[in-house]
Formats: sequence, structure tokens, C-alpha cells
Amino acid sequence: MVENRSDTFDIGGEDTVHRLGYGAMRITGEGIIGDPENVGNAHNVLRTAVDLGVDFIDTADSYGPGTSERLIREALLSDPEYRDRVLIATKGGLLRQPTTEWLPRGDPEYLRNALLCSLDRLGVEQIDLYQYHRPDPDTPFVDSINTLAELQDDGYIKHVGVSNVTVEQLDQAREIVDVATVQNEYNVVNRSDEDVLQACENYDIGFIPWYPLAAGDLGEKADVIESVAAEHEASRYQIALAWLLEHSDVTLPIPGTSSLEHLEANVAASAIDLTDDQYGRLAE
Repeated sequence: MVENRSDTFDIGGEDTVHRLGYGAMRITGEGIIGDPENVGNAHNVLRTAVDLGVDFIDTADSYGPGTSERLIREALLSDPEYRDRVLIATKGGLLRQPTTEWLPRGDPEYLRNALLCSLDRLGVEQIDLYQYHRPDPDTPFVDSINTLAELQDDGYIKHVGVSNVTVEQLDQAREIVDVATVQNEYNVVNRSDEDVLQACENYDIGFIPWYPLAAGDLGEKADVIESVAAEHEASRYQIALAWLLEHSDVTLPIPGTSSLEHLEANVAASAIDLTDDQYGRLAE
């Protein structure tokens, strides 16, 4: 259990953010394709997140595709009231089309073009945190990471992150570039990447757990989560987030939602302090 839990993390050792962020995948349309039914609501959710203290927002070029990044520009980055209050992380290397599944694309030419398109959609000259979305089995991993290192040298990227990687791949990436974050699937139910989280702790790298609420499928943990939730008069989703924040000082959960009500509940989870007993029961 983490003693004296920190509420912030320094991405790349220099950019301080609150550890509970916001994932902007769900502000797009149905099936993560196109605009949402209510664009105004998407703008409002993004601005409300920042007003509630969220200063780390994660997206990707494949969400929409391109829709999420554009909405973030419209709601936040084009507005002087918000643009300097938030760090935006986006990703490239995963192709999304209405008629296809999510297709890894990590070849250098594709990544360079994806990065330039993200800069344009976000309306910025440099991306705060650019993450390689998923290793491409058809492209050598080191070629993809070398491309991001070159783009960082060119000034287009401030911090480089990787996603959906093994410890071995993380070590390969670290030999090429300073890795600021890792984004892998991880939650109170699925801890199969515990070794990657441990590596991030050792290297002081931010660990961004995607699927932090397991889409509500809490499996064999459901009873104990419900019990702890009742003790805090909280929802089971809030307890799942509180556990992630308690479990490691490098975790940066990014729950996503298009609902203002759910957003407020997610942010409130950062104020829940688990007792040693509660943490232990959840960690078993």
C-alpha cells in the first residue's frame, strides 16, 4: 500500500499533473466513429473536467478518427481560459475506419503523417505527450520508436510515451528515447501487466491504466468492491478508481465518459482514502 499518497505526478520529470485524468475516447459518436449526437455536450464535458481540477486529458488520432482531437481543440485549446490549464496526450499508430477493426500501423512514414495531422487537429505546434498506440507486427518496434525520437528532436513532441507494451519492449524504447509514460490495460480485476507497472515504478515512468473500470465487469472482485463501496457510501466504480490511485504513485487513471454526472463522480473518487484493511481486501 502507498503511504502518504501523492495526488500529482511529474510527467517526464517536469510537467506536474493531477493523477486522475480524463480519457476522451467516449466524446465521439457511436462506435467511436464521427461526431457525437450533441457536440455542445462534448465541449461542456471537456471544460467541466478542467473546471473540476482535471489537467491531464488523453486522446488518440483514431478516436473518431480525428474527432476527439478536434473537439479538444474547439473546447479547450482554442480558448485562452483553458488552453494553459491542461496537458494533452494523444496517440498515433492505430488506424480506425468505419468498416474495419483497429489496425496497428507503425511504419515511419505513417507515424510522421499521423503526428502532423494531430498537430493540425489540435491546433498546436508541439504535442505535450505523444504515445505510440500499439506495436505493429509488420514494423520493427525500434523503427517506430526511432521515428518518434526523431520527431521529438525536431520539436514536434515534448514527451514520448508507449502503449500496450511488454517490459522487454519498454526497455527497448528506453534505449532510444526518454519514455515518459506507458499506457497498458490494467484495473483492480485485470493485473496481468503488473510487471510493466513495477518497471514504471523503478524508472519513475507514469503508468496510464486504460480500461480502468473494466467496463463494470468486476468478476470475482465484485463482492468485495461492493462491500468497500458501501463502507464509503460510494459507487463500485469510484472504489475501482480509488484503488488504482492507492496502488501506486505512478498510476494515472483516465476514466472516460460523455456524461457530466459520471464525470463528477469519477473526479470525486480521487478524494476517497482506503483504509489498510480495505486496500488489502481489494488487493487479494
